[in-house]
Amino acid sequence: MLLLDTAINYPAVLVASTAMMAVGFLWYSPILFAKSWMKLSGITDKKIADAKKKGMGKSYAIMAVGAVVSSFVLAHFVNFAAAYTPLDGALVGFWLWLGTIAPASTSMVLFEGKPWKLYLLKVGHVLTGMMVAGAILAVWV
Repeated sequence: MLLLDTAINYPAVLVASTAMMAVGFLWYSPILFAKSWMKLSGITDKKIADAKKKGMGKSYAIMAVGAVVSSFVLAHFVNFAAAYTPLDGALVGFWLWLGTIAPASTSMVLFEGKPWKLYLLKVGHVLTGMMVAGAILAVWV
């Protein structure tokens, strides 16, 4: 099977998934979009404080597993595309995002009534993470 024949660089997958997490931490930090995200999501400082009191470890662990899975799948596509430069890897991340994340995430607007600005903020985060991870994976193939 082709999928099993693909050589995956597992340290690169771990670095790429760590980079995805770092993008998320920065994206939703006060440095970038924390205030906009909180406003658009209806999240208050009290809700954040309560979540911190309960502990965020489980949430971060689940997100980390998701980042590893995403990076692992992205590594396959980077290999299949023979992407060996950072730009090529970032473009693989872009195309995967465009064909999967961007359209699937519209349900938050269309069916949940969330604002388009929140959609753009959230999918922008995933786009950035996938492009960074794709760039990393391409140079480590």
